[in-house]
Amino acid sequence: MTTLTRPARLVAGIALAATAALALTSCAASSSASDSDAASSVDAATATSLADFGTLEELEAAAKAEGALNVIALPRDWANYGEILDLFAERYPEITINEASPDASSAEEITAAETNKGLDTAPDVFDLGLAVALQSTDSFAPYKVENFDEIPDALKEPTGLFVGDYGGYMSIGYDSSKYPEPTSLDDLKGADFTGAVAINGDPTQAGSAFGAVGLATVQSDGTLDDYTPGIEFFGELQKAGNFLKVDVTPATITSGETPVVFDWDYLNASAGKDNPDWKVVVLDGVGYASYYNQAVNKDAPHPAAARLWQEFLYSDEVQNLWLKGGARPARMEAMTAAGTIDAKLAAALPDAPAETVVPTEKQSTDAGTLLGEKWAVAVQ
Repeated sequence: MTTLTRPARLVAGIALAATAALALTSCAASSSASDSDAASSVDAATATSLADFGTLEELEAAAKAEGALNVIALPRDWANYGEILDLFAERYPEITINEASPDASSAEEITAAETNKGLDTAPDVFDLGLAVALQSTDSFAPYKVENFDEIPDALKEPTGLFVGDYGGYMSIGYDSSKYPEPTSLDDLKGADFTGAVAINGDPTQAGSAFGAVGLATVQSDGTLDDYTPGIEFFGELQKAGNFLKVDVTPATITSGETPVVFDWDYLNASAGKDNPDWKVVVLDGVGYASYYNQAVNKDAPHPAAARLWQEFLYSDEVQNLWLKGGARPARMEAMTAAGTIDAKLAAALPDAPAETVVPTEKQSTDAGTLLGEKWAVAVQ
């Protein structure tokens, strides 16, 4: 695959609170018969940018002619996806959104594409953790959205095979009515947290669980070159009887079934909104950050709609909707400079850790291999 270079530190500007006023742009436009005729001559499946369609209106016309968009693994309570999906449906009522398997993992998204290849039910687009994105580039079609240059180089594959869209910091959410605030990993190994600590999925498949092991690694004085300390930490949690093997959902948090959860800060905050005692902490010391990535299925049954969805997600309006969901949008730095960021929402973000690490391509790939070899044994 094409080389993707990521710095060891998160791009500083992305973590800054904005001070400028909000000025949203819209990607809505009406299509005409001539637009539809022009769009029909474009092979959407090979389009690598908006220029291949000519204009946004022509892309919209092509997507409307297809009439559907298949998405997968997009929980409506995840980073404000519900509002984002509803806005797309409102803006493009001619395009039916088919939402499949909202709780699927990143790895299961790729499996669904392979299983349904050639069928109208195959996913058109993916939303993936970095580790799975790096392993799955053969499944993607390169596409650069109109404002591709405004996305930091550290957050995108250079040809547009996959592109970071929204992200945050690994955190610990907990029910403060039952548990003390954890201030270190060692706290979680104590008797106070017996049978209480969960992660969001399987780290060999799910990006948030992968990030939990990454955080445990750097908080255990390890580096992202070797996730062994993080794997060992969860092995110790298992031996102590504190590791809870339950898939985390907002319902398990609200019910108290998963009372202490490793997850991204924006997901922990959103998932616990119905529990007034739910609190979220980003541990002192080294922080772990990551972005989820958008990609187009190379075998998308609705290739124009897939590309319209990408343009929509990276518009000013939707980037601010990620922010409304507590996540940091990929274009935050450029939007701050342009004055199109929602300054109030940006200022409400929790402070970024003083030192933050982001895995490089090699580190993510090596960690994925290591987890495949050692995770199941460590927590059995």
